[in-house]
Amino acid sequence: MRSFTSLEGVVMPIDRANVDTDMIIPKQFLKSIKRSGFGPYLFDELRYLDKGEPDMDCTNRPLNMDFSLNHPRYAGAGVLLSRQNFGCGSSREHAPWALDDFGFRCLIAPSFADIFFNNCFKNGILPIELDEEIVDQLFEHVATTEGFSLAIDLKTQTIKLPDGHSINFQVDDFRKHCLLNGLDDIALTLEDADAIRTFEVGHKKNAPWLYR
Repeated sequence: MRSFTSLEGVVMPIDRANVDTDMIIPKQFLKSIKRSGFGPYLFDELRYLDKGEPDMDCTNRPLNMDFSLNHPRYAGAGVLLSRQNFGCGSSREHAPWALDDFGFRCLIAPSFADIFFNNCFKNGILPIELDEEIVDQLFEHVATTEGFSLAIDLKTQTIKLPDGHSINFQVDDFRKHCLLNGLDDIALTLEDADAIRTFEVGHKKNAPWLYR
């Protein structure tokens, strides 16, 4: 898993609540478990005017220009700003895979669905929960300032605005440690590889009948 320490990126807004995981990556794309290649299908039903299918070439698909992802002003965005309960619906891990594959490393919303929230941390994405009033202000900044960007620092848990103002955010110490060091569940387990090997050797010696 890629580590996350800091990010400065353009903010792309999705001004709606209850954006579910099927909206983030529709069910027909769940056949693959490669964790990559999902970026072109991110928000497929909102992004395109036709129906997307796995392995479809998206180069010439008709775009829905009313959807923010297709606006030139948000090109290269690395921060996604949305409303309450982002990531609700199914527990599919493909949703954070698609967001990360497209280039979003940080999500900001008043609240996230629990399973999606956990899956983000396990896939190198930082989800930040902020008060609705602050989120409202960020939406206003995005609407009035083309190329509006934020500088996010996980170590100091701060979001710096272009005018110099800072916003503090909360993050669990364990999750922060894992993101800063790029540790997913497998990497965390491998940190104790020596202890695991020592246990296995001792266990085999004490209970050899289990290894016949």
